[in-house]
Amino acid sequence: MNSIKNLHPQLVFKYFDEILQIPRPSKQEQKIIAYLENFAKEQQLEYKTDDAGNVLIKKKASMGFENRKGIILQSHSDMVCEKNADFKHDFENDPIPAFIDGDWIKSKGTTLGADDGIGMAAALAVLADKELKHGPIECLFTSDEETGMTGAIELKPGFLEHSILLNLDSEDEGQLFMGCAGGMDTEGRFNFEEVPVKQGSYACKIMVSGLKGGHSGDEINKKLGNSIKLLVRLLSQIDKKTNIQITEISGGNLRNAIPREAYAIISTAQHKKEEIRLCLNTFLADAEREYIRTEPDLKIEMETCEIPLTAIDENTKNNLLLALQALHHGVFAMSQTIDALVETSSNLASVKKMAMQIIVGTSQRSSLESAKKHIAETIASTFRLAGAEIIQNGGYPGWEPNPDSEILKITEQSYKSLFGKTPEVKAIHAGLECGLFLTKFPQLDMVSFGPSMKGAHSPDERLYIPSVEKFWKLLLHILENAPVS
Repeated sequence: MNSIKNLHPQLVFKYFDEILQIPRPSKQEQKIIAYLENFAKEQQLEYKTDDAGNVLIKKKASMGFENRKGIILQSHSDMVCEKNADFKHDFENDPIPAFIDGDWIKSKGTTLGADDGIGMAAALAVLADKELKHGPIECLFTSDEETGMTGAIELKPGFLEHSILLNLDSEDEGQLFMGCAGGMDTEGRFNFEEVPVKQGSYACKIMVSGLKGGHSGDEINKKLGNSIKLLVRLLSQIDKKTNIQITEISGGNLRNAIPREAYAIISTAQHKKEEIRLCLNTFLADAEREYIRTEPDLKIEMETCEIPLTAIDENTKNNLLLALQALHHGVFAMSQTIDALVETSSNLASVKKMAMQIIVGTSQRSSLESAKKHIAETIASTFRLAGAEIIQNGGYPGWEPNPDSEILKITEQSYKSLFGKTPEVKAIHAGLECGLFLTKFPQLDMVSFGPSMKGAHSPDERLYIPSVEKFWKLLLHILENAPVS
């Protein structure tokens, strides 16, 4: 039977299949933590769990490798929980509905969680395999990487012992990463008053769907559609012609995912109904031309709905539409030192109506700390001009590239020896926990690599099966060729 657990390398896929059965939303990792602790007990390995939910499992050196430098294998235990709006799935209780489609592992209607379930699976396979050759090993499984990097932030000095760290959280086989962007979040909150919907109004729900979404770091430069941006452009055009009232507006979910779906419930005078439809059809034709290659499944639809009792007040509606139009989304600057690398970007991630506020979530990334602060202040300034309250977090630092890294050179040589070609060595615009590790453990020498994944942070997430075997072989070769201490 063609099942995930029977794929090769079998030990890696055995653990990946088990991980797929365990709910592990960010900030709700209790079940996966219990699984990791039980694994350590069954394997008779030393382990510890800290207050933040980080789990560390240790394995002694194999015979003859006791003099090698110790290596940390690091992955994160949580996953991004995104699903299609019409798909029923409870991320807190249901297993991931994964399946094999040719050379890919996919999920039916949800994120797969290969980010970073496959990194976890590889680390567990190393811990379980008694035949491998390696020096002392620590496997670190951090918590809440996807929504705040809380685990990495709250790591205590002394929790880790070794000086080399292999981050198993990259998504392009054949590429080695030696640096990453830092990031922070900027949230705008619009207080509003409820006002009655005008009598005799026509009400409808306008929906944007069918977008690919994706990782707000890795895929921010791919000219993907943002459902919130598209919705607001349309609403603004309709408003100019019909003076709408907005009762509901919602789009996106997670700060590190480009939003795929959005909707609004609006009302206007009955005789303006056809004006709305005309605006929608004209705008859809324009949007289809703009995204003809990147978003072939774009849908913008409207359906008549019951007339709501209340809407947000006119002043807040105007400020909200202006702010959402003005907020920067996408690449802000390209690197001046590394070719084709996005230096700075911002993601308009979500808009939600909660109680008497409209909450707009954004996230900023940059490989330069000064540029990260600049783009965050640019976003905050837009919110301020629109009269919104602003909430910002301190963010997380980037990981400055070190071309002279010893473990990077060993990993490069291992790849050449195994596959007869030179890997790409680069920095990544996505955020990795490596920068945070350096603040706590400045002695760490790090490199990041992984198998090939596409569509991370969206229901299109998929794992390329042949790349997992190359990822596994590379990991074992690095462990066997670790430097002498």
